[in-house]
Amino acid sequence: MQDIVTVIPDPKPEPLVVAIASRALFDLDEAHQVFEAEGLEAYARYQREREDKLLEPGVALPLVKKLLKLNHGRADNPLVEVILLSRNSADSGLRIFNTIEAMGLDISRAAFTNGEPPQQYMSSFAAQLFLSANGEDVRKTLEMGYAAATILPSTANSSYPDQLRIAFDGDAVLFSDEAERIYKESGLKAFSASEKAAANTPLRAGPFRKVLESLHRIQSAWPMENNPIRTALVTARSAPAHKRVILTLREWGIRVDEALFLGGLSKGEFLQAFGADIFFDDQQLHCESAQAHVATGHVPHGVANQ
Repeated sequence: MQDIVTVIPDPKPEPLVVAIASRALFDLDEAHQVFEAEGLEAYARYQREREDKLLEPGVALPLVKKLLKLNHGRADNPLVEVILLSRNSADSGLRIFNTIEAMGLDISRAAFTNGEPPQQYMSSFAAQLFLSANGEDVRKTLEMGYAAATILPSTANSSYPDQLRIAFDGDAVLFSDEAERIYKESGLKAFSASEKAAANTPLRAGPFRKVLESLHRIQSAWPMENNPIRTALVTARSAPAHKRVILTLREWGIRVDEALFLGGLSKGEFLQAFGADIFFDDQQLHCESAQAHVATGHVPHGVANQ
């Protein structure tokens, strides 16, 4: 009889460091309209005059609250850190930190760049993911080799208040866009034939592989059957193109809790059924389907965004 091997989870996994822009965290649309119409000085004055008026929640605030909830009871070894990367100045950003403090959010680190691109501080903060409402900042962050997404105006879903649920597209998000390029250039038949022939060859990593790895590492701190994190792969692929995806994840040593191979079906209702707190996809069409149901991040990466 074989010995039973017990896998002991890492008691102190490396934290997932998420950088978030202020317009993703809070509703700053009115203030941003002032900036667009009247410039930086008028915007700063507008924020100073209202610095004691709390901001309304932004699309990503429910996600941030769930991320920070993972740290409860783990003050000495937090699993997640959220930092603020903002184009505000420290002066105009005081309203943002006043709101953070009033809401009791455990966010203590920040970079205020006064109009300069904030993603230059990703490495210094050891951040792995950047969420922003500024599409250009997101593109540049992806070009630097980090996971990043543009937070879209979306419907936040809180079907599972005690569990963080994150869904990912596959090609150009978790994986490279190598297969998607064949589909775009040569069509579905060529894509299916190529994926069948390469079924045993792992796909190269996409920008969100490290994020999924970090989530998987954090999940190991709890039993699989009673876990505060649940992940899903939601892809337009179908059989037989599913095999390469499954074997790639196996090669990486990463699990996803659910895998939906939709064969081109609209993703929105499936994401609602899963109860995603956020969904990441590279294609605008899928994001449009998703954002009516769940918080959605567009990943402007790969051939679909060229």
